[in-house]
Amino acid sequence: MSELGQRRHLARERALELAYEASMKGRPFASIVSELMVSPDDYTVVILTSAEENRLRIEELIAEYAHGWTLERLALMDRLIMTLALGELMMDDAPPVAVVLDESVEFAKTYSTEDSASFVNGVLAACVEHLK
Repeated sequence: MSELGQRRHLARERALELAYEASMKGRPFASIVSELMVSPDDYTVVILTSAEENRLRIEELIAEYAHGWTLERLALMDRLIMTLALGELMMDDAPPVAVVLDESVEFAKTYSTEDSASFVNGVLAACVEHLK
């Protein structure tokens, strides 16, 4: 993995951690970030900001393509992983889709349930087709 790839991987992972904290505390991402003693990587903030700015559209996409699942029924980590991935893909200078999907699947394997990787991959793939 290139140096940029490694930095972005760590930024995505930190964004997921902060999104989880925000969700558990019922607070916006920006509130959590503003209280940190050490500011996160700029790319972490960019991902969180894009996810927050596009939240309604992201939730609509996930709800549409997570057939048979409401947002409330989705595993929290699956929902957060997909939200951050779609937020990143909605950025003006978004990285390649394959990179974001691959990272999302890896995060699902690491941080969620046994079936999450294929579920996250399927929903994100369908959402990406809609975004094109």
